[in-house]
Amino acid sequence: MENDYRFIKAYQADNTYRKSFNELAQSVFELSFEDWYQNGYWTGKYIPYSFLHNDKVVANVSVSPMKFMHNGKKRNYVQLGTVMTDEAYRNQGLIRRLMEEVDSDFGKSADGFFLFANETVLDFYPKFGYKKMEEHSFYKYPNNLSEMTAMKIPMKSKEDYKILEAAVINSCAQSSLWMLENMELVMFYATQFMSENVYEVKNAYVIAELDEGDLFIDQIFAPDKVNLDEIIASFGKEVKKVTLGFTPLDKDGFLWEESMDEDTVLYGKGSSLIELEGLKQRIPTLSHT
Repeated sequence: MENDYRFIKAYQADNTYRKSFNELAQSVFELSFEDWYQNGYWTGKYIPYSFLHNDKVVANVSVSPMKFMHNGKKRNYVQLGTVMTDEAYRNQGLIRRLMEEVDSDFGKSADGFFLFANETVLDFYPKFGYKKMEEHSFYKYPNNLSEMTAMKIPMKSKEDYKILEAAVINSCAQSSLWMLENMELVMFYATQFMSENVYEVKNAYVIAELDEGDLFIDQIFAPDKVNLDEIIASFGKEVKKVTLGFTPLDKDGFLWEESMDEDTVLYGKGSSLIELEGLKQRIPTLSHT
């Protein structure tokens, strides 16, 4: 059957192949990227590398070339995501071959590679030079006394999207590891399962999840550096604990702990990326693909 496989990449504009990709993503991850595409956000910053069999997508590794700013230096990283194989085509080395294609295309230009996986594949990615990395969560227990002033801004229309797009594009760095030039990925989250998690706080837009006193701030977008304590206070006295989905510019007042989410184990390779572990840098949650 091996000779019947056909390798394709960057085919998101092809309706037939994109439909097949979405069907596989739905069956494996219960995800669909169709709305993201139709809203104009699926660009060349998210590149499917796939094998076809009888014009059906049966295996895939998606590639996201990404730019980050860290300590004043730009880094070119490549994130792998949506790693999936149709159940009937597993154990044939298809993912291995796709990862070899990715290395061939980006191995000489990237400062590092990373991906998120779960504990079931602990032995798989090290075969390709990836190292399991610790991630750290920064948190604190605020003592807010005021009522909530953060205004929820539901993402319901294209006009709502445009306002948030502009906020993301025009934001200065609000975390010490800051994703550059990837508004499209942020909008993947904000227009789908985080569409009710967008808030406005003065001139800042905050993507956050508030659940029974636990506040998780995924990211903040504002043209000027924000006061993080003021942002936290705007969510009111209900907040008993706040956790950040990024590494703050100023860590004073924050505690930290190793992230223990078994579904998002970080694997990386490349010296400039591996060093982030020792610096307690967290890949921002809105940078995950």
